[in-house]
Amino acid sequence: MIVDTSLFTRWVKLTPSILITLLLVPVVAGLLGVILPAFGWLPALGEDSVDFRGFKALFQTPGFVTMLTLSFSTSFISTFFAVILSILILGNYFDSKLLGHIQKLLGPILVIPHAAAAIAIGFLIAPSGLIMRLFSPWLSGAELPPDILLPNDPLGFSIILGLTLKELPFILLMAMAAMQQKEIKQTIEGQYKVALSLGYYPFTSFCKAVLPILYPFMRLPIFAILAYSSASIEIPLILGPNTPPTLAVAIMQWFNDVDLHLRIQASAGALVQVILTLCVLFTWWLLEQCVKRFCLSRLINGRRTYADMTWKFLTHCITLLVLFAIVLALIGLVLWSFAGYWSFPKAYPDQLVTLHWQSALQQLPEIINDTILVALAATGIALFLALFTLEAEQQRRTQLSSVASLMIYLPLLVPSIAFLFGIVWVKEIIGVNAVFSMVVVGHLLFVMPYVFLSLATSYRKLDLRYAKVAASLGCSPWSVFYSVKLPQLMPPILFSSALGLAISFSQYLPTLLLGGGRINTLTTEAVAIASGASRRISAVYVIIQLLLPAFGFILAWLIPKLFFRPRC
Repeated sequence: MIVDTSLFTRWVKLTPSILITLLLVPVVAGLLGVILPAFGWLPALGEDSVDFRGFKALFQTPGFVTMLTLSFSTSFISTFFAVILSILILGNYFDSKLLGHIQKLLGPILVIPHAAAAIAIGFLIAPSGLIMRLFSPWLSGAELPPDILLPNDPLGFSIILGLTLKELPFILLMAMAAMQQKEIKQTIEGQYKVALSLGYYPFTSFCKAVLPILYPFMRLPIFAILAYSSASIEIPLILGPNTPPTLAVAIMQWFNDVDLHLRIQASAGALVQVILTLCVLFTWWLLEQCVKRFCLSRLINGRRTYADMTWKFLTHCITLLVLFAIVLALIGLVLWSFAGYWSFPKAYPDQLVTLHWQSALQQLPEIINDTILVALAATGIALFLALFTLEAEQQRRTQLSSVASLMIYLPLLVPSIAFLFGIVWVKEIIGVNAVFSMVVVGHLLFVMPYVFLSLATSYRKLDLRYAKVAASLGCSPWSVFYSVKLPQLMPPILFSSALGLAISFSQYLPTLLLGGGRINTLTTEAVAIASGASRRISAVYVIIQLLLPAFGFILAWLIPKLFFRPRC
């Protein structure tokens, strides 16, 4: 494959700037694009005066304080639970082979779309859900579904459960990725062994010797999930209350209302959502400072154990409970997708039918086609930019600056509901009608950070001796990149591609807003169906949502085995 070497070198040098620009400009433009409508300036609707009408209408909305409280509490509490559970699992299985098995189990769970996870959890905890069926009537004594409001409870317990189960794998995998870095691994393993040799119990050794070193590497992922959960749409929309909903869900409803003047109120709400997210992040920072002050003396007090056996038993129970819930949710989805008549409290359907699959499959080809095309486009662009940016790092022999690295994760740290609305305004002002391209750009904002993160470690650990040998033999930079580096990186490239596809498959809000209803994906259809259609049809859509990313990861695992295995 012949490529102009000078052209390749110029592209490599420019790619980091292009990547940062593609991520920074839409987010900043989106935030700027939502500010003017929030203050009443919306020429498209004949509103050309700047005032506070939008904020006034927002503050007078019935249940506005409840919206704020619900958004704040569910995001903060779910993240707190997820972090505590992560620490328990990491601490109690730190020197055990079980941690590797847990990592393998959590990987596929991480890429389950939020909408699919919410629907599956709703099937479990509903009054007529699988959990109640398993314990009725022999334990609960119920012959009819109990009169309890689950999901959609007003206090948001269902949202907290859904967010916690989705956040836990992400925090664990980010922590494990940090623990695998050579310098960090050597440091924490050395500290852990020293603590054990001094008579500290395993979990206490982890908390005193390992966690203070590891936690700084967990902070950015934790802040990302705090920002996401405070402005989440899919899980609160499916599991949360409706009167009133969380602030993010209310903003989306106002934006999609037939009364276009409500968009001024929605824009004001988007700015308030940004402030709310900052408050959540600041509150977490305050919690960190309190924990630091409270625990500093305990780190050096010489106490060897803090009820280690109790924590270990509790961790075993929680881990088994989480795995049981995941397995039960998958079983429930399969049963509901084939269920005919299924009376309560029977744990198994009275009859199994394929009618729901036949009905869904008649409508799915076009939806699946759009889903895959958008995902392939977004993932392909993200992969190209990530590879060239990492190649630029090696050519310059310096990694991206901390500011540039932060810019890559900016779309994960800023509430998406705020800047996506702004992008819609900017798109309408400019007059852009390329719906497919806009949806791809929207997906790229969220795919890019994950693809870059998953590729960066492998690329930076690449053995450069082969590249130096190839260069010494007269190979051009392009030949070294294409013929030497890429073959070595094929397994992580395939994994990053599968991860990018999975992230794109799960995007709901970018597709809904930037597509304007003209591009339907599995996620948008699943959420729409979950809101009012048959539970059985919803189960079919969720299973297909799970199968698509699973198929991508199977290919990513299988292709290196078949085509890149050593040959005699």
